[in-house]
Amino acid sequence: MLRSGWKWIAATALLLGGCGEVRDPTLEPVSDPRFGAPPPALRDLGYDARRNLFWGDLHIHTSYSYDAYTFGVTALPDDAYVYAKGGTIQHGLGYPIRASRPLDFAAVTDHSEYLGLARHRGGPGNDPGARIREVLESGSRLRITANFVHTSLFKMGSRETREETFGENDPEVSARAWREIVAAAERHDEPGRFTAFIGYEWSSMPGEANLHRNVIYRSDRVPDLPFSSRDSDDPEDLWRALAAQRRQGMDALAIPHNGNVSQGRMYERVRFDGSALDADYAATRMENEPISEILQVKGSSETHPILSSEDEFAAFEVYDQMLSARGGLSEPRGGYARHALRTGLELSASEGFNPYRFGFIGSSDSHNASSSVEEDRYHGKLPLIDGTIGMRLGTSHFLPRSQNRGLNWSAAGLAAVWAEENTRTALFDALRRKETYATSGPRIRVRFFAGWGFEASALDGPDWVRDAYAGGVPMGGSLVREATDASPLFLVAAAKDPLGANLDRIQIVKGWTDGDGVSHERIYDVSASGERLADPATRRVQPVGSTVDVARATYENTIGATELRATWSDPDFEPSQEAFYYARVLEIPTPRWSTYDAAALGVPPPEPATLQERAITSAIWYQPGLRTPAR
Repeated sequence: MLRSGWKWIAATALLLGGCGEVRDPTLEPVSDPRFGAPPPALRDLGYDARRNLFWGDLHIHTSYSYDAYTFGVTALPDDAYVYAKGGTIQHGLGYPIRASRPLDFAAVTDHSEYLGLARHRGGPGNDPGARIREVLESGSRLRITANFVHTSLFKMGSRETREETFGENDPEVSARAWREIVAAAERHDEPGRFTAFIGYEWSSMPGEANLHRNVIYRSDRVPDLPFSSRDSDDPEDLWRALAAQRRQGMDALAIPHNGNVSQGRMYERVRFDGSALDADYAATRMENEPISEILQVKGSSETHPILSSEDEFAAFEVYDQMLSARGGLSEPRGGYARHALRTGLELSASEGFNPYRFGFIGSSDSHNASSSVEEDRYHGKLPLIDGTIGMRLGTSHFLPRSQNRGLNWSAAGLAAVWAEENTRTALFDALRRKETYATSGPRIRVRFFAGWGFEASALDGPDWVRDAYAGGVPMGGSLVREATDASPLFLVAAAKDPLGANLDRIQIVKGWTDGDGVSHERIYDVSASGERLADPATRRVQPVGSTVDVARATYENTIGATELRATWSDPDFEPSQEAFYYARVLEIPTPRWSTYDAAALGVPPPEPATLQERAITSAIWYQPGLRTPAR
C-alpha cells in the first residue's frame, strides 16, 4: 500500500539520481524583465449588446489536487489566479513562470477526490519539487524507471487504484481545501475586469477510461463539499447532484474533459450502466453539459484520422494513449467531438432525441497552477515528469520512451467566449447558450453566424455584427427551416492573434444525415490567404507553405493573411437533411513547443517539428422540421 506515496515518490526520484554533467537551460538564471514585473492593470471593456470576446481557462489544478502535489506542485489557488491575471508565480521546480498577457477569466478545478489530502499529509514545509531541482542543478541525471511510473502516476486513475494509493479520504481536510478554493475565487473576482469562477473536477475513471467533468458554478452559491467520483462514478449521479443544488439556488454546469482517452465512453450510444438512451437522458445531459472541452494539454478531441480519413488536418496533436500503466490505444469512436455530433444526428433521425448538441471550448488542464498554452514558453504539465526543457526532451532524466507521455502533451488550449460583459453571470450564460469556441492557444478572433435573411454583401455593412444577430443565429445556435429550400447563408470572419501567426484558411465542417439516418461529413475551404482557390475536382486548397526555420525555432509572417472572411452557402444543401456546421480557422505553420525546446538545447527537434494552430467554433445546427429549435 502506497499511502505515503507523496513522500515516497520524491525520495525515489532523489535516490535514483545518477552522475553525468547535464545542461538544462530551464534552471539557468532568468533575464526576461517581464518575470519581475507585477500583473498588468486589467481593462474593463464595459457592456456591449453585440458581445465582447473574452479569453479564459476553466481547467487549472493546484497543489490541492493529489496528482499535482505528488508530482512536485506546491502552488495554491491564489497563485493560479495571479498567473491568470498576468502575474509571475513559481513553477514547482523553482523557476518563475509568466504568460505573455493576462486572461479574462479562469477557474481552479482541483480534483474533488482526496481534495487537499496529499498536501495535508505531506506536512508543512514539504516541497518535493525543491528536492528534485537539487538533483538537476547538481548536474546529475534524474532517473525515473518504468516501475516508478507504474506505481505512482498510473496508480491515480480508477477509484480502486486511488484508494490503494491514498486509503480513506478525510472530509474535514477536503472541506478546508474547498473553502480556500472558494475564498481564493472570491478574492480574485473583479467584475468587469477579471472573472474567477468557483469550480472543481469530478474525476471518474472506470477501468481507467477518462470520464472527468469540470463543474463550474454561476455564482458564489456553492455546496459545502464538491460531489466526488468516490460518491459515484456514474455521470448521471453527478447530474442528479447538480440538479439538487440548482433547486437550492446553486446553478452549475459540467464540462466533459477532453474525450480522446475515454476508451470511447465519453459520448456513447448507451448509458453508463449499458442501458438504452432515451429522451429524458438526452434532455438531462444537455441541461448539465451544454459544452465540451476539445483542446488541452492531452491533445485534441475534435476528431481523429481514423474517424475523418478525408480531413487532411485531422491528425492535429493526436494523443490516444490510455492513461494507465498498461497503455494501449483508446477507442476513438465515442471519444471525439465531431463523431459525437454525428452520433447525435443519427440518434435524432432514429430515436427523435439528441444528447450531443454541445458547443466547444478549450482549456489547459494545467497542473502547475498556470495555463501553459504558449509554444515558446511552455513549462509542462507535471514537474517531476516534464518540468524542464531537459526533462521533456530526455537530457535531464531517463524515462523509457514507452512511458514518456510528456513528449506528446500539447501547449493547449483556451476557451473563447462571446459575452456582453466580463462577469460570472454573463460568461456563464454565454457558456450555456454555447456562444463559445476553442483554440489551441493563440487568440484568434472568430465570428460565425447563419441565417436566411443575409445578403451576399452582409460582411461589408458598417455594423454587420448587429445585423447578423438580428437576422440569424451565432455559433451555438439552431436554425429551423423556413419556407424555402435554399441553403442558409453563413457569415464567418477571422482575425489573427495580434501576437501570433498569420492565418492560412477558414474551413466549414459539415455533418449531416441521409435518408437512411446515416451520418456523413465534409470539409469546405471557404476562404484562404493569397487568393488560393480550391481545385474544382478535389475541393482542396493548396498548402500555404512554411516559413519555419526548424533549427532556430523561428517563423516569419510573410505568408498568410491577417484577416479572412467569407459569406458561404452550402452547395450540397438538402432541406430535408438535419445538419450541423462549424468553422475551423488555421494558422500558417509555426514551431511546436518541442522545437523551441530543442533549439534551446541545440539538438534536433522531435517530429512533428511544426504545427498549424487553430480555432474551432461551436456548431450551428440546421433542423428541417418547423419546430422550436433545441438549445
